[in-house]
Amino acid sequence: MNEQATLLSLWKELHELAEVSFEEVKTTDYLVEYFKKEGFSPVKFKKIPGFYVELGEGSPVIGLRADMDALMQNVDGEMQANHSCGHDAHMTIVTGVMKRLKEQESQLEGTVRAIFQPGEELGNGSIEVVKEGVADDLDYLFGVHLRPHNEMPYPNCAPGIQHGAGTFIKGEIFGEDHHGARQNEGVNAIEVGSAIVQQLQQIYTAPTIPASIKMTNFHAGSESFNIIPGGASFGLDLRAQENDVMTEMKTKLSHVINSLATLYELKIKTEIIDEVPAAIINKKAEKHLRKAIIEELGEEQLRPRLLTPGSDDFHFYTLLRPHIKATMLALGADVQPGLHDPDMTFNKIAITNGVNILTNVVRNICNVNEEVNA
Repeated sequence: MNEQATLLSLWKELHELAEVSFEEVKTTDYLVEYFKKEGFSPVKFKKIPGFYVELGEGSPVIGLRADMDALMQNVDGEMQANHSCGHDAHMTIVTGVMKRLKEQESQLEGTVRAIFQPGEELGNGSIEVVKEGVADDLDYLFGVHLRPHNEMPYPNCAPGIQHGAGTFIKGEIFGEDHHGARQNEGVNAIEVGSAIVQQLQQIYTAPTIPASIKMTNFHAGSESFNIIPGGASFGLDLRAQENDVMTEMKTKLSHVINSLATLYELKIKTEIIDEVPAAIINKKAEKHLRKAIIEELGEEQLRPRLLTPGSDDFHFYTLLRPHIKATMLALGADVQPGLHDPDMTFNKIAITNGVNILTNVVRNICNVNEEVNA
C-alpha cells in the first residue's frame, strides 16, 4: 500500500472513531497502538485524553499539534459525534509527518514532538495540555487546519491563520417576580435585558479592527403571563480580531453591567464560561512555513496570511508560553459546504499536501537552514 492509500485508510479509521471533547479515549488508544507498531514510544497525558510522541534529541524542539475532538451533531437524523471540522485529517497529517521523519531521523538535528490534543472545540484543551508540561521546552510549534473552498481553494495554502479572539459570557439577573398589574412593585428582568442589548450597541472600538458583541441567549418568565419576571439568564458572544480589542470590549461590558445594576437597583452577575485568544503568529515560524509551501507546491499556490473571524485554542500555547514561535498552516482542501456542517466533505489529496509541507518545515529547521534563520 503506497503512502497516500495508507494515509486515507488511517483517516477513515479516525473518522469512524469520532469522539467529543475530552472523551477522545478510543481515539487516543487507537493512535497510541498505531505509533507503537511503527516503533515509537507514545506517552499518554496524565489527566486528560490525548498523548505526545517524539523522535530525535536535543535542540531545537519542534512541536506539531493535532486536535482530536469531534462535534456532537445531527447526522441523517441521528445525534452523533462527527468530524465536521477536519480534526480527523489533522491527526492523519501529523501522524504521516512523524512516520516519514522516522525514516530520516538520523538526518535531523533536534527533537520533533507530535502533540495530540483533546478538547479544541471547547476552547480550552490546549490549556490542559500546557499544564501537562509538554510545551515548556518547545522552540517552535506548528498547527494545521483544513480551509473551506470559498476561503482558500485546493491546493492553495497560507503560512498563517489570523484567527480572532472569542469570549462567551453567561449572565444572570437577580430580582423578584411580581404581579402583572403591579409593575411598580419590582423590576421587569426582560426590560433589563433589553437595556443590556441597547447598551451593547453603544460599545465602540477601533473601526479598522473587526469586532462584535451581541446577546445570543435570553431566558425569562414562565407560562403564567400575569407574572412579571424579576430574574433572567442570558448569554453574550464577543469577537475581536486582536486581543487588545477584546480586552477593551470586556472592560466596557463590565461598565455597562455595573451601571445598569445600579440604575435598576438589582444584582447582575456575569461569568466567562469560555474564551479563546486571537492568533499570536511568529514571523520566523511563518517564514519557515512559507518557504516549505513554495518548495512543495510552487509559489503560485502560496497565499498570504489568512484572516478569519473564527477562533482556535491553538493560540493559548503562545499566550501561556510566549517563547514559543508558532503559526498554523492554512491548508486549502475544498471543504464543502463548510466547516462544522454535518455533511462536510473535503479533497483527501490535501492530506498528502499537509504531510509534505510540515515534513519540509521540520527538516529545514532541524538542518539549520541559514537563509531562513538570518
